[in-house]
Amino acid sequence: MRLRTLILAAALVGGFVYFARPNSFLRQHGAAEGPLWTGPPVTRSAGLGTDELNNIEVYKMASPSVAYITSTVYRQTFFYGLQAAKDLGSGFVINPNGEILTNNHVVNGSQQVEVTLTDQSKYKATILVRDRVNDLALIKIEPKKKLTYLNLGDSDRLQVGQKVLAIGNPFGFDGTLTTGVVSTLGRTIEAENNHRMEGMIQTDASINSGNSGGPLLDSQGNVIGINTAIYGPNGGSVGIGFALPINRAKAMLDDYRAGRKPARLGISTVYVAGDVAQALELPAAGGLLIQEIGRGSSAESAGLHGARRLVMIGNQEVGIGGDFITAVDGKKVTEIDAITRSLAKKHSGDVLNLTIFRGGRSMDLKVTLTDASEDVL
Repeated sequence: MRLRTLILAAALVGGFVYFARPNSFLRQHGAAEGPLWTGPPVTRSAGLGTDELNNIEVYKMASPSVAYITSTVYRQTFFYGLQAAKDLGSGFVINPNGEILTNNHVVNGSQQVEVTLTDQSKYKATILVRDRVNDLALIKIEPKKKLTYLNLGDSDRLQVGQKVLAIGNPFGFDGTLTTGVVSTLGRTIEAENNHRMEGMIQTDASINSGNSGGPLLDSQGNVIGINTAIYGPNGGSVGIGFALPINRAKAMLDDYRAGRKPARLGISTVYVAGDVAQALELPAAGGLLIQEIGRGSSAESAGLHGARRLVMIGNQEVGIGGDFITAVDGKKVTEIDAITRSLAKKHSGDVLNLTIFRGGRSMDLKVTLTDASEDVL
C-alpha cells in the first residue's frame, strides 16, 4: 500500500513539472514561443467606435419603452367551437399614462390585446382609437409603476442617408435592434386589402414580421417613424422596409385629444411629370393624376373625377382621363405625398384648396373635408 502511494505521488509531481514547463515541450517539438492567438491587452468600452457607442446609448434609452403586443382573435371552428389565433407585433409607450402607439393591423379585429414590457410585466390593453387609412392605433394600459416613454421627432426633416435604428419583436424575439439608413422618402406601397399608403419612409434597417408597430428612431433616440411593412419573399427581410412618418401619428393624436376626427380626401393618385405628362396632354411641370375616387368621400362630394380607362406606361398600368392635381393649398405639386402632407395639418370640416387640370384648362376647386368611412380609399 505504501509503495503504491509513493508511486502515485511521484507521478503527480512529474506531471506537474511536465505541464509547468510548456515552452520546453514546444521547443523540443519545433513550435514557436508565445501564445497561439493575439488580442487586446484590456477589453473595455472605450475601445468601441463612435457609431457603436451611439447604437448602445440609443438602445439602452429606448428599449424599455418598446412593447411586445399579442393580439388574440377568437374564430369559430368547423364544429362550432372557438379557437384562439394569436398575432404578434410591437408598439412603444408615448407618455407616462400608459398610452402606446402601434399599427392598426396589429390589433385589428382582436378580442383581446396583451402588452408585455421589457421587464416581462404583462397588461391587458384597451384600444382607444384606430386610423385604418394610416394603419395607426392608440392603445392604453393601466401601469402599476412609473413608465419610461419615447419622444416623438419630426419626420418632415428627414434626409436620405441619415442613420436610423429599429427596435421591435421580429418573430417573437423581443428587444431586437437593427440599424440602417433612410433609403428614400415619399414611397407609395400597397398595404393590406389593396390599400395604398403614400409618403412612406423606406429603410434598409432589417424589419421582419413582428416588427410592425415598433419605433424607427434617429441617432438622438427620437421616434421618426413607425415600422409598418416589409418587401420580400415569404415575409422575410431583404433590406427593404417601410415606416409610417411619425408626423402622421402626431396629427392623429392631436385629433384624438381634441375630440376631432381625422380629415380624409378619399382618392388614390400617381405622380406624373415631364415627357409622360406631355404624352398624356397634361402640364409637363407635373402633378397628381387621380386614379380612383372613394365612395362617400370628400372628393366625390366635391365632384373630382377619377380615371376613365387604363393604359400601359412602360411596365406600369395607369388610369387616365381623371383630374390632374397641380397645386394643393397654393403650393405646386412636386411629390407623390403632397396631399398627404397637407391633410396631416387639417381636420374634418376644414377646406382643402386644389388646382386641377381638366379638359385642357386649369381650375380651382374647394373641397370640404370629412372623416373617413370604410368606403373611402
